[in-house]
Amino acid sequence: AEVEPTLRKALAIGADTAIRVDTPATDGYQVSKQLTAVVKDGGYDLVIAGRESIDYNGGMVPGMVAAMTGASFVNTCISLEIDGTNATAVREIDGGKETVTASLPLVIGGQKGLVEESDLRIPNMRGIMMARKKPLNVVPATDASTETNSVSFEKPEPKGQVTLVDAGDLDKLIDLLHNEAKAI
Repeated sequence: AEVEPTLRKALAIGADTAIRVDTPATDGYQVSKQLTAVVKDGGYDLVIAGRESIDYNGGMVPGMVAAMTGASFVNTCISLEIDGTNATAVREIDGGKETVTASLPLVIGGQKGLVEESDLRIPNMRGIMMARKKPLNVVPATDASTETNSVSFEKPEPKGQVTLVDAGDLDKLIDLLHNEAKAI
């Protein structure tokens, strides 16, 4: 229920309808099962997801939804063109960009660059008022078990002290890199 303001904001900037699954997100598998049920029930050809979530940050949900629905999958997508039942996507890879084609149904994990900043919208008062009348469907959760168990959690080691070196003191910098950092 706490995500309703976010869904209403999406409705205010142009979405026609919104669907909220009435269950807490416990892990990536459970979230994927819930979304897969919604995608299958709705008969959607294109699912645009984020690359990774802000809560568990696993980056696994879009790929699992694609696998569970039998759809093609493109991750780290920064551009998408749809022509009938075919899609051309550009994805970021190490050292460059890759252009791929796929047929619908398709699930993409989008990232910054997928939407031009000039196309980003801020809800205006008219949109906010109209969003109150747009449907927000609340669907019950499907039976989905939690498949992930937390075994341990460790915080990273605290970072060491920082040594500032004057820009003109090249000898001290070389000495520190050689003797303390063992980098050269």
